Amino acid sequence: MLNAILFLLLSLAMILLAAEGFTNAIEVIGRRLSFSQAVVGSILAAVGTALPETILPLVAIFAPGAHQSKEIGVGAILGAPFMLATIGFFLVGVSAIIASKRAGRVPEVRAEHRTLKRDLKFFLVMYSSAVFLPIAFGHGVTTPLAFLLGAGYIFYVMRTMAGDSAALEHFEGLHIIKMPVKWGLVDEAHHHIAWAFLQVAVALVLMVFGAQVFVQNMSVVSAACGMSPLLFALLVAPIATELPEKFNSVTWTLKGKDTLAVGNMTGAMVFQSTFPVSVGLLFTPWKVEGLALVSAVLALLSAAFVLYAVTFRRRVDPWVMILGGTFYVAYAAWVIFVK
Repeated sequence: MLNAILFLLLSLAMILLAAEGFTNAIEVIGRRLSFSQAVVGSILAAVGTALPETILPLVAIFAPGAHQSKEIGVGAILGAPFMLATIGFFLVGVSAIIASKRAGRVPEVRAEHRTLKRDLKFFLVMYSSAVFLPIAFGHGVTTPLAFLLGAGYIFYVMRTMAGDSAALEHFEGLHIIKMPVKWGLVDEAHHHIAWAFLQVAVALVLMVFGAQVFVQNMSVVSAACGMSPLLFALLVAPIATELPEKFNSVTWTLKGKDTLAVGNMTGAMVFQSTFPVSVGLLFTPWKVEGLALVSAVLALLSAAFVLYAVTFRRRVDPWVMILGGTFYVAYAAWVIFVK
């Protein structure tokens, strides 16, 4: 038990380090390739950091044997958007308040409204379709729905790349070349972009490995505490696998780069509501009911509140995003103490 807790802390530190390296390299790549903030935050960063939580349900679904493992896979797929829309939004809201106090301004999430609205609309349409259409029309709709979700994500990428968005803000130097620059081996102003791609690759490997170690040891701790596998899939595993998005977004928010921070979160929500969900629709019974259905509804509600704020109030109050965290706490308390 003590060893498991120690490895939890070490893997958490690894994910934190990888998240900082990843955000730094993605900013450099985006700047060098003249990508907008929307493309960097909602596509490049979102898909890259979505790897750990995408791998976990795939491993569970395609593991030999195991109807229970497929059930855990479905729980992990549904747990990812739930975690992003609750704990993820909560952390962005808190970070925005801290950053605003540092800057001496009114607390506000200063993201691009156009980008945020587009991401949330795509998420609400695609995720609600994946949850409610099979309930309404039965399992026969799952195969065409899976392909429609895949096509929907391709359309989303095209819209994001073609949409209006500001250029990247000022960024710091690439971490991986700091020592070579100090030694005179690399010119910081004209270094090759391959260094940035190398840093992305190293960061992704550390993220995936760190998340796997975290999940394995959290599983040991949860078993020792008597937690069920489904509960683990819905409540605990996504905390680990979503850490890259969360810490990337916290890092960017504290630096005042709210568009990148929120785009990283909402872009991951769009991705998680399409590709992993399509796999679940095609290769599992896909029964969204009980605790899983409640988590999906809460994720949709949290996203809807933020969309309402940005659409009708023309600003994103950090407290609207913090509200998502209360959904997670209420859900976890209900599951643990009532169920």
